[in-house]
Amino acid sequence: MIKHPIILSGLILALFAVAGTGLVALTHQQTADRIAENERTALLRKLNTLVPADTIDNDIITDTRIVNDPVRLGEEQIKVYLGRKQEKPVAAVFGSVVPDGYSGPMKLLVAVRTDGTLGGVRVVSHKETPGLGDKIEEKKSDWILSFNGKSLTDPALPNWKVKRDGGVFDQFTGATVTPRSIVKAVRNTLFYFRDHGNSLFEPPTQSLPKTAGLTEGDHQ
Repeated sequence: MIKHPIILSGLILALFAVAGTGLVALTHQQTADRIAENERTALLRKLNTLVPADTIDNDIITDTRIVNDPVRLGEEQIKVYLGRKQEKPVAAVFGSVVPDGYSGPMKLLVAVRTDGTLGGVRVVSHKETPGLGDKIEEKKSDWILSFNGKSLTDPALPNWKVKRDGGVFDQFTGATVTPRSIVKAVRNTLFYFRDHGNSLFEPPTQSLPKTAGLTEGDHQ
């Protein structure tokens, strides 16, 4: 029998610590798979908004490439989700980054079909000002839908700007920087696909290289 109260208290606390740690580990183990599945479902829902499920028959979440062109895609190590049907390319969805948002970087999903047209664009995350820059969110306005079906020829390259800069895309009152940055990022993603679209769907040997020799018109 343990008579010393300090030793007894220490043992009790140790038992509680072990039990607590075990309970946390068990809870994590039980919920990890569910959390992962929920995240996968949410991502698949976003991807299928841009590349409808009935247009592809592969697992677009696992059929991916990592590409490296921070000038055009905003960051190194960008993931590209590839949609195929009967093993033929359908569309590529870029996890592009807008590095020059008003309040910091913004993350996008930019879907480009094999004919070079946009399947759509969605903002995944941002820190833009509520009531101003956050109109890039689909639930706040339909501005982001204005990219649907656009390409490097529609509108013509000189018009890939917000209206304030002489282009065709709307800007927001009091928040021109945000849409201006997104328009540039989407256009540069189209440039990347123009130059590397075919290579994306080939069996990967290594990450695609950075693009060299860009002209000012490509990434201004």
